[in-house]
Amino acid sequence: MKNIGLIGCGNIAETYFRAQEYFNNINFVACADINLDAAKKTAEQYNIIPLSVDEILNDKNIDIILNLTIPQAHYEISKRALESNKHVYCEKPMSVKFDDAKELLNLAKKNSLYIGNAPDTFLGGGGQLTRNLIDNDDIGQILTGNFIFAFPGVQDFHPSPESWFQEGGGPVIDMGPYFFTTLVNLLGPVKNIRGRGAKFSEKREYKAGPKKGETFNVDIPTSYMFNIEFQNKAIIQGFISFDVLNHKRNHMELYGTKGSIVVPDPNMFGGPVSIAGEFGSEWKDISVEDKPLGKTNIVNHSGRSNEAPEQANYRGIGLAEMIDAIENNRMHRCNGELALHVLDVIECAMISSIYKVEVELRSSCVKPEPMHDDFIRQILKKGL
Repeated sequence: MKNIGLIGCGNIAETYFRAQEYFNNINFVACADINLDAAKKTAEQYNIIPLSVDEILNDKNIDIILNLTIPQAHYEISKRALESNKHVYCEKPMSVKFDDAKELLNLAKKNSLYIGNAPDTFLGGGGQLTRNLIDNDDIGQILTGNFIFAFPGVQDFHPSPESWFQEGGGPVIDMGPYFFTTLVNLLGPVKNIRGRGAKFSEKREYKAGPKKGETFNVDIPTSYMFNIEFQNKAIIQGFISFDVLNHKRNHMELYGTKGSIVVPDPNMFGGPVSIAGEFGSEWKDISVEDKPLGKTNIVNHSGRSNEAPEQANYRGIGLAEMIDAIENNRMHRCNGELALHVLDVIECAMISSIYKVEVELRSSCVKPEPMHDDFIRQILKKGL
């Protein structure tokens, strides 16, 4: 059993602690935060040891660091963990800069360590069923498609939303990893991207927390549109925004030579997956409730107009699968090469939006191996 130390005791930490309820190889022993009181509160809640950041990085009993800090701190914390001879699993993105993420990947390889990265939602029942249908040629060759993520922004519910609207934040950094990782899992690596971005206001209002009613600065674009060409020739159009109050569009649709497929929300694990064959044929919904990572297990309180009130959420499977890979000396699915390529897509999308030019990707990766139900059941706790 590998011992895990968590750094960053913010909102997302609760989700990863919940993963201990699902997966039999996740074992948290300590936590740390720049705010020691936050670490102490989290440690008391989950019966683990509170440490300073320096202490947790130097603790020889800890094998893996789970990096849940803000994106702007991902590089520094992950680098220090790797230099301390610890494996790393990091929340998305790998870093806010491609060159820094590339350095992390090279450092992990040099030290024979694993580096893994969220998102892991593509490993859910919906993502894996979609992958299976495409791999089995049910839809034919994917030619085109589109995706959307759009809502008003995190200021509606988060008491400290500033980092989402500063350099190193924004809708592409925040939500792009889910959609780009899902697309790379289904279609393979990206070749080039052309994007446009816009900022529609200089300030936003806090809608929650102690500063409710006050305003904060918006430093970066809050809406982006893209045309993405993949190495397999598919062309996908995307829209990611913090400026939309409501919409009724599907999260992602892909169009092939034999039919079309509606991909479930890449931010979650469930379904259904919808497919249609020849022109004029009816759509068919395929449930994933019988899948080990597709069954509804939470009530969703986000209030976003196009999200179901009940969802499947098994965040932590990427970490659990990486631990199994470490123990069996194999490549993990949420690996550094995939995360680096997705970050490359994100950075090139923003560069393209600034300079209004098409940008070629600097990296590539191999599509992750499909993850079969039999393997998932091996690392799920009994009764799930």
